[in-house]
Amino acid sequence: MKTPVFRLLLAGLVLGTSGCALFETPEWARRMPAPVVQPPAEQPPILSSRFELDEHSEVVGELQVIVARHEDTFADIARAYGLGFDELEHANPGVDAWLPGAGTRIVLPTRFVLPDAPREGIVLNIGTKRLFYFPKPVAGQPRVVITHPVGIGREGWQTPLGTTKVVAKNKDPVWTVPASIRREHAAAGDPLPARVGPGPDNPLGAYAMRLGFPGYLIHGTNKPDGIGMRVSHGCVQLFPEDIESLFAQVPVGTPVRIINEPRLLGWRGDNLYLEVHPALEDDRRDLNKRLDALIAKELGQTAQRSGTQQAQLDPVLFAATVREARGFPVPLLQPAADAQTLINKARLVVNVASQPAAEAAPPAPVRQASDRHAADQ
Repeated sequence: MKTPVFRLLLAGLVLGTSGCALFETPEWARRMPAPVVQPPAEQPPILSSRFELDEHSEVVGELQVIVARHEDTFADIARAYGLGFDELEHANPGVDAWLPGAGTRIVLPTRFVLPDAPREGIVLNIGTKRLFYFPKPVAGQPRVVITHPVGIGREGWQTPLGTTKVVAKNKDPVWTVPASIRREHAAAGDPLPARVGPGPDNPLGAYAMRLGFPGYLIHGTNKPDGIGMRVSHGCVQLFPEDIESLFAQVPVGTPVRIINEPRLLGWRGDNLYLEVHPALEDDRRDLNKRLDALIAKELGQTAQRSGTQQAQLDPVLFAATVREARGFPVPLLQPAADAQTLINKARLVVNVASQPAAEAAPPAPVRQASDRHAADQ
């Protein structure tokens, strides 16, 4: 036999609104504020110019994200985090490079696939507008790679490809202006002298390393906003602070390999990563065909060594990675992840670009040993 209380409740449910009031949210509960969700804490940025090498990994670094201030530009952000202008543009499609806007999340593409070249001397990849320097090993210390963004030759003034070496080094160099450049400037109504001495007007900056290719240098610049773009007459330009550091470390005789590989494959653990940059405007090669052949070779060799069936790529993920050309490595095998998934998981770091002088000094960058502390994806 059902109790009177049960019958009363049942009657309230059947009779409609008067009975439903028994189950409405109390007024005091409706007035309670929603719980506050704290944003993730910003961490110190990772030093993106020097990494320890792992002989079993061809990928270094970690993807990072900052939140822009209203005064930030890509030129400011690039220099603060050791990136090139084009690298930032490719990683952040749809964001205004000169007015990103306060609160905009900016992706820092500070993870890199090492170029497919011997790990010695300088390897300059004009396809990614980035230089990699592999110092000679020091007994008892881990091997490292030092990497910097560079400005390269624009269309019609291509940086030459091939193997050469550093043949001379000069501090406070004098620029002897080539006749071809003088003619170009004269035609534009901007005549140049035959020689430009050291100082703020010298486009070579304060340091220059002469290559075995006649007339070509690796040097600084008096226009750092152009680093990471095609801005030179064929020479290789670095931020002033980067060339100063590199100049002190690179001895005369160091081998230099200049390659053009905008699409890079590299292993990290059991995963194959693909890094894709837009091709240079004058690159006429069939890059899709080259990439298909490289992937087939890598996966075929891995299957042969392990004695297992060849891994299959997700065709949608692969096509999107190539099409988007975001310029940072994407894992193609399990666990695979697209660019946006990687960005969502990226390390949120302190914004040290355009930091007002009144603010406290920014936290020192964290030096990362290879990418051991990075997330698996």
